[in-house]
Amino acid sequence: MGKEKTPKRKPGVCIPWEEKAKELPAILGDEELVRKKWEDIDALGYVYIWQCLLSF
Repeated sequence: MGKEKTPKRKPGVCIPWEEKAKELPAILGDEELVRKKWEDIDALGYVYIWQCLLSF
């Protein structure tokens, strides 16, 4: 066996907040609240993808 690569993303994440935050304009409000909401929505997308894969 060769070298095993370390995954760049944590399990359960499609697009990490660190990547998404770079695409967004400066956040004037509570950045922690925006991060939490992004992670919640991203987790739902991840679950949806897995559900589709396992259903068929």
